[in-house]
Amino acid sequence: MKKTVSFSKRATNIFFHILTSCNLKCRHCYINKREHGTSTLPIDTIETWLTCFAHKNREANVIFLGGEPTLHPDLAQAIRKARSLHYQSVTVDTNGYLFHDFLSAISPSDVDFLSFSLDGATRKTNDFIRGEGCFDTCVAGIQKAVERGFSTSLIFTASRLNIHELDMMVPFIRKLGINRFFIQVIGIRGNPAAEKSSEELENPLQLTRDEWDRRIPTVAEKVAQSGIMVTYPKVFLDLDEPFECAGLVADNYFIFPNGRVYRCPLCEDFPLHSLAFRGDRLVPTEKINENDLFQLDIPEGCVMNKLIQPRNIKYREPGKPVYKIACCLLKETILPD
Repeated sequence: MKKTVSFSKRATNIFFHILTSCNLKCRHCYINKREHGTSTLPIDTIETWLTCFAHKNREANVIFLGGEPTLHPDLAQAIRKARSLHYQSVTVDTNGYLFHDFLSAISPSDVDFLSFSLDGATRKTNDFIRGEGCFDTCVAGIQKAVERGFSTSLIFTASRLNIHELDMMVPFIRKLGINRFFIQVIGIRGNPAAEKSSEELENPLQLTRDEWDRRIPTVAEKVAQSGIMVTYPKVFLDLDEPFECAGLVADNYFIFPNGRVYRCPLCEDFPLHSLAFRGDRLVPTEKINENDLFQLDIPEGCVMNKLIQPRNIKYREPGKPVYKIACCLLKETILPD
């Protein structure tokens, strides 16, 4: 197996939230409508913004997101527009409900991947996190997509609520015919960042370093051994490992319907976006914004992590962390032989 740890430094990656509406209310949802807006972008705006980023880099990739992107009646048209602009890859992240008869509106040649979100290998665990009935609906959506020849991936957001089923995902995704498996770390944004109960404060959803290192890499290797590509975030760095911020060394853009464009997803709960669409033009925002924070060098690694989710850092003594937190966009990938 071939293992890599890297950013996508050459390519431009566009994470395009074309709406914020969703039919589910997942416990770890990161959408913050106060900051991200509530509108559904009209198709002419989507096409204009896609054109803007297509001209930045010939190796641009686009991921259509929501909310739930298949709720957008013109998603298929947006996908075809991305193809006509020669985006290197087109992906749709979905909860599996596939509204507007989505699979009949596109063909496997239109998209490189359909990525389905599922947070448990059993109905009980997944539906506790994502909502009653969505396990069966998502599995049915995956099966239909595979039967129709679409390349599929599955996204599993690891937390204290589902880590006990991570090993069970290995035979489960093989049975489904999934091509790629993504393990994500739960972020303290949106719902997880909202006011918490005393129980949640004592038992946060995020995994500790010991829990992460003990479970995630082992399961990732098992998935790769079964012939499936697997990707997961690095999360933790030893003190002697170099820290790099994707805002400085990579080219990622997180677009929201209200025109905000972020370079770092950890900034999304705050008006720290470094870019914004003003009409049809992408313009820089005034200081202080996320770009200014990227310049800071601290012993803990990621500055934004230190600011908004400091509970996942441990210290030997004040000012001396036990480890660093990696940029959330730094990924480890294991390719099957």
